[in-house]
Amino acid sequence: MDTKELLKKIRLLEIKTKGLTKHIFSGEYHSAFKGRGMTFSEVRDYHFGDEVRTIDWNVTARFNEPYVKVFDEERELTVMLIIDVSGSENFGWENKTKKDLALELAAVLSFSAISNNDKVGAIFVSDKVEKYIAPGKGKKHSLIILRELIEIKPENKGTNLNEALKFFRNTQKKRSIAFVISDFMDENNFMEGLKVSRRKHDMVALRLLDEAERELPSMGVVQLFNAETGATSWVNTNSQKAKAIHANNFKNFDAKLEKEFKKSGIDSASIATDEDFIKPLVKLFQNR
Repeated sequence: MDTKELLKKIRLLEIKTKGLTKHIFSGEYHSAFKGRGMTFSEVRDYHFGDEVRTIDWNVTARFNEPYVKVFDEERELTVMLIIDVSGSENFGWENKTKKDLALELAAVLSFSAISNNDKVGAIFVSDKVEKYIAPGKGKKHSLIILRELIEIKPENKGTNLNEALKFFRNTQKKRSIAFVISDFMDENNFMEGLKVSRRKHDMVALRLLDEAERELPSMGVVQLFNAETGATSWVNTNSQKAKAIHANNFKNFDAKLEKEFKKSGIDSASIATDEDFIKPLVKLFQNR
């Protein structure tokens, strides 16, 4: 993609998602991701009903009467986009791939963040960290993230989300909100990495899927190619047996993933390439 085409794509993406951010997501985002940090403001006299843990014992001892610490909420947040750029993200049965969907989600989330004066950064991951963009503010910074996501050519095709989650924990020392955008087709124990990350950070899983993963389209005998491993296999897509096996495998994977997210306390939403991502994203925000 040449520079002119790249700028045009980014501009169209900006126009589409900034409208959504302004009219749909701004209130939901602000409500769902309020500042969690607290900064010390002052001390005041103890009032009946104040929490005992807020008592400033040093000041209390000095003046021989109880005083409590007053804190202000830190509104500014750091939002990290952990985006899967492995081979499977290029899959898409109709006009949109999972990577295209990830790009739209990254745009609306980053513009929502900057409209609330939050910082936003990104980690692109295959089976290793392909690129890290440190958190920053402003429209220019968000556009850099989108440009890098459009242009990235991953060195590796496999998936290991734990590599990104470990990198995330090592680089983000303050509590952050992390959106993990992936199809979660990862044979490594990424759920453990999410649970460890959740001890300090606010973790949200946005699962990407395609209609052809739910239901095998009828195309006759075709050769299927695994974009991550390079393995191929021949399948009769008109076969009712093949369709049933395919649908059952997806159903089992889907149920297991949803169960694990709930069990681990990870907020999640499934978003398909052939569907409007607005409804599941708004629902996710409102449920928080």
